[in-house]
Amino acid sequence: MSQTPIELKGSSFTLSVIHVHDAKPEDIRQALQEKIEQAPAFLKDAPVVINVATLTRDTDWEQLRQAFIATGLHVVGVSGCKDDRLKQAIVRSGLPLLNEGKAQKRTAVPAAIAPPASALKTKRIDVPVRSGQQIYARDCDLIVTSSVSAGAELIADGNIHIYGMMRGRALAGASGDAQCQIFCTHLSPELVSIAGQYWLSDQIPAEYAGKAARLSLQDNTLTIQPLN
Repeated sequence: MSQTPIELKGSSFTLSVIHVHDAKPEDIRQALQEKIEQAPAFLKDAPVVINVATLTRDTDWEQLRQAFIATGLHVVGVSGCKDDRLKQAIVRSGLPLLNEGKAQKRTAVPAAIAPPASALKTKRIDVPVRSGQQIYARDCDLIVTSSVSAGAELIADGNIHIYGMMRGRALAGASGDAQCQIFCTHLSPELVSIAGQYWLSDQIPAEYAGKAARLSLQDNTLTIQPLN
């Protein structure tokens, strides 16, 4: 019997989610173009999801979709849609309606049933991460004990720890866990992200450049503080 020409497997991908607020399509296009110019290596020709949860008035979906297409971004789906008419327009355009995963809540494990240290899942990288490399720690934390070059990318479903110079991109909580954090001893990244909320390099306060820092989410907003 000949082998089937296809094989169905589960996988996980990291996509940027762009939250669209109540604005004109041309304003949105200009804002998107500015973001792409700030981080072309991360956003140019990137696949994205549009979140329309905060739209508060009738929206011309086709004009909105064209605003994204004009920047070169590839829209793979739409999330957060609550309006039935908008849902119908999105489906007619050929795009799927997506449900974003909710942030996982971490609960304390009683000491009596805590798993042994050997059972804790962590991925550790002890060599430099070069430009163009991507390291993904699925369902666990990621520890890098060496440097991370510009153009390299670290992705983890858990926390990310970097004990060398960090010049690339770090995306923690990739599966949606807003409790995750990023710890870095020498912070000079192109981009940092936790559960889809991200900062580009120019959004990181200047006083933390090259310093030891800790990033986390508070009220769904990225925050930074010294790493003591």
